[in-house]
Amino acid sequence: MITTLKLLFERINAMKVTASNRDWFQEKAAASGFSAQPTGQCMNDSDNVTTNEPEEALRPMDEAVRRALVEGHEGMLRFLIGRLRNRNDAEEVLQRFMLRAIERANDLRDVKSVKGWLSKVLATTLIDFHRQATRSRMKETVVDPQELAELAEAEGPSDDDIEAAICNCLYRLLPTLKSEYAEIIWRADLLEEPRESIAESLDTTVNNINVRLYRARGALKQRLLQMCRTCVIHGFLDCECQHETVDSGAS
Repeated sequence: MITTLKLLFERINAMKVTASNRDWFQEKAAASGFSAQPTGQCMNDSDNVTTNEPEEALRPMDEAVRRALVEGHEGMLRFLIGRLRNRNDAEEVLQRFMLRAIERANDLRDVKSVKGWLSKVLATTLIDFHRQATRSRMKETVVDPQELAELAEAEGPSDDDIEAAICNCLYRLLPTLKSEYAEIIWRADLLEEPRESIAESLDTTVNNINVRLYRARGALKQRLLQMCRTCVIHGFLDCECQHETVDSGAS
């Protein structure tokens, strides 16, 4: 986290920001036990962010983003810890997200929609983090040709099965699957990212992505059937489950 905060200050110095933003990041750094003063020097000329608009014209959107980040900081951290199951990773993603949000504050068109805008920025930050983590873990899934033939003939969970399971259980139980399973469902089913794009980002083939998604959906279905006993009877749209403790990565 300290390394990320150092990078944060370097990037802030390399772009045009208001004094209030600089003070806010200093406060966050101090709260994290990291004391640093911006040097005022840019990393290089190409990193400078310039604008023809006066600084005052940037403040409404910039201030709206800053205020939303301050007010939602603890909630976002809790969300990320629940999603990633690792506090260090959650803090790392949160720092990347805050920096990205400040850098792109000018993209916000309406201060009233700042929370929705921030949720999209957080989602893309999470995706980028998962891509980077997955690349470091694995390059390609090894699939037995015989298994491919069996998968083609087997009757597995359909798209309708997955789409029906949209209660809160899905979002709570998804992080308990293997990380590669959780990521593929998140990207392919929830974010509807093209499988070609997923395959390219993971340096693998579309065929391997299809196999991984098949396995992931099967694991998710079993986890839902295991944990969402009420949903199985009354339907996933009317979830009143009483959850049990589940070990991450058990399936």
